[in-house]
Amino acid sequence: PALFMENARKGSIVSRANSIGSTSASSVPNTDDEDSDYHQESYKESYKDKRRRAHTQAEQKRRDAIKKGYNDLQAIVPTCEQQDFSISSQKLSKAIVLQKTIDYIQFLHKEKKKQEEEVSTLRKDVMALKIMKVNYEQIVKAHQDNPNEGKNQISDEVKFSVFQGIMDSLFQSFNASISVMSFQELSACVFSWIEEHCKPQTLQDIVIGVLHKVKSQLY
Repeated sequence: PALFMENARKGSIVSRANSIGSTSASSVPNTDDEDSDYHQESYKESYKDKRRRAHTQAEQKRRDAIKKGYNDLQAIVPTCEQQDFSISSQKLSKAIVLQKTIDYIQFLHKEKKKQEEEVSTLRKDVMALKIMKVNYEQIVKAHQDNPNEGKNQISDEVKFSVFQGIMDSLFQSFNASISVMSFQELSACVFSWIEEHCKPQTLQDIVIGVLHKVKSQLY
């Protein structure tokens, strides 16, 4: 009986110990799970901070790039230089910088077109000069090959006499046919005179008569 009582007493003690252990275990917080949640939350906050910081840095870089672009425009575009000392301390707005840049680009386009037209004109002039050069070289070569040619050439005075004789003859008929009472009448008379006195056969007769007259004076 004594052994039985001793075993019963030990069993009661073990049972109470297990009960106390269960209660104590249930009252102690689960530190492993909470540590896991804490680290996960801390990681989430750190990731958000990193994204926020990266976004802030990217935005700052973008603003710096825009600012640098406007500063470069102000330095390049001559019209952005402030000439008025009363507003020299004021900073040009972005809208004004852009408008002045647009105006300057349009001005450059017009200047470019103007220069291209001038270059085209100069090229045509150069081509014409080359043609004239070739013609003069041919004339000089022909004169060198025939040095005696041209000794009996007609003088400029004779050419002028022929021209003067033709014009005098035309002016006589012009003066006799044209009325200057009004511009309308003048216009009508001019066209009528051209139709009547500037026909090929009429001009040919005038030129032949002038040439015969000049020939008789020369010989």
